[in-house]
Amino acid sequence: MSNFAKVSTCLLITMMATPALASDWMQQANDMMGSFGSSSKKTASPVSTAASALSSSDMIAGLKDALRIGSERVVSKLGKADGFNADPAIHIPLPDQLKQVKSALASIGMGSLTDDLELKLNRAAEAATPKAKRIFGNAIRNMKLTDAKKILSGPKDAATQYFKGKMSGPLAREMRPVIEKAMSEVGAVNAYDAVVKKYQSLPFMPDVKANLTQYVIDGGLAGIFHYMATEEAAIRNNPAKRTTDILKKVFAAR
Repeated sequence: MSNFAKVSTCLLITMMATPALASDWMQQANDMMGSFGSSSKKTASPVSTAASALSSSDMIAGLKDALRIGSERVVSKLGKADGFNADPAIHIPLPDQLKQVKSALASIGMGSLTDDLELKLNRAAEAATPKAKRIFGNAIRNMKLTDAKKILSGPKDAATQYFKGKMSGPLAREMRPVIEKAMSEVGAVNAYDAVVKKYQSLPFMPDVKANLTQYVIDGGLAGIFHYMATEEAAIRNNPAKRTTDILKKVFAAR
């Protein structure tokens, strides 16, 4: 990697770590890429001057690095105790099929059984989330120039949608055995059996069936992509505060 590319990468990491200012670096990157090869003899604007100094490969390398850092933050945030359980935005509730169970058991003072099961479902999602790191990395490494351009010029969630398309199937397959094992280790299976057994002992209660493994997989994927969208928004709206020469070159023009 050229010295400039290294500097570009460092800049993008810095951008992601600083509060948002008024511009959108991804849109500016796309503007720069669109200006490559221009034969105009007009006085160069700051953006076109920046474009002349940056190659498309530099910008794509920077985009990939920014997305890598963002995805690693997501995995680090969610793949730990209470990453899902204590976060109301992505907390995995009991499946709809078990809500009547919760109500019925709560009415006889045994609501703690379903509370314990709900906790364990979230613990299973937390245990499986680290699997996403490698799959994010693969999706980023396999990103082509055309993919990157679509992300740079696309809607605000273009990168998230790219990851969903590339990752959902492989990630679900990777998460399944981890979730099954985690649910067994944290006692979710036993907790579920206890809940259903107690529930079925109540008179006139209908049968309840729930595919807990698939339910946790779906909830885990939803949480991961929810925060990837948050990271993408930060990437798109987070230019650096510093006023170095290179930042001036990239962000001077609006």
